[in-house]
Amino acid sequence: MLLGLGTALWLGILTSISPCPLATNIAAISFIGKQVGDTRKVILSGLIYTLGRMVAYLLVGIIVVVGILSIPGISNFLQEYMNKVLGPLLIIIGIILLGLIKGIWSNVVGSSWAQSKAEKNGIWGAGLLGVVFALSFCPLSAALFFGSLIPLAVGVGSTIAYPAVYGIGTGLPVIVFAILLAYGTQAVGKAYNRLKQIEYWARRITGAVFIIVGIYYTLAYTIGIVL
Repeated sequence: MLLGLGTALWLGILTSISPCPLATNIAAISFIGKQVGDTRKVILSGLIYTLGRMVAYLLVGIIVVVGILSIPGISNFLQEYMNKVLGPLLIIIGIILLGLIKGIWSNVVGSSWAQSKAEKNGIWGAGLLGVVFALSFCPLSAALFFGSLIPLAVGVGSTIAYPAVYGIGTGLPVIVFAILLAYGTQAVGKAYNRLKQIEYWARRITGAVFIIVGIYYTLAYTIGIVL
């Protein structure tokens, strides 16, 4: 259970520092930064933004996981074929993480609208940003959520814990930057540059692990080679 929750948290963090979601998080940080004169509001905005992301992923996760598990045909199919499908799926996601399949990572759906609405609602507007940005799936975030997190949650029947922890992970960098904004704006630039370096290696290491595990599952369950 702890390993699964740790995996869900890592997938969320990896999502948050990947190019497209990182762009939305930067937009959120710029919104939060407008209140830089008030330490409490800056940190509270970061927490509310993360809560908004968690709620969005939680609701989507509940709908998808409950929907899958409540349909006997799909549930039985997954129980029989999940491991067979999981191998190739992990390989594809790993290839995407390694950047071997190019996509449009920088689209931020509805960001201007969300920010204009959020500005009218003060710190609670940060929650609206979190919800909208969480639902603005790009290819990489969709692959990590629907291709990795959802199968993980379905496998253990988790409708709440895994999506919630994933959502928290996607907002953690914003909380960190909110604290940096509150207590020292000079540290933000240094932290952002370090974050880009971490993202580069984290995405590639995770991609390589996904491919290795995917090859194992493919050989063991899809092809049927006993290892």
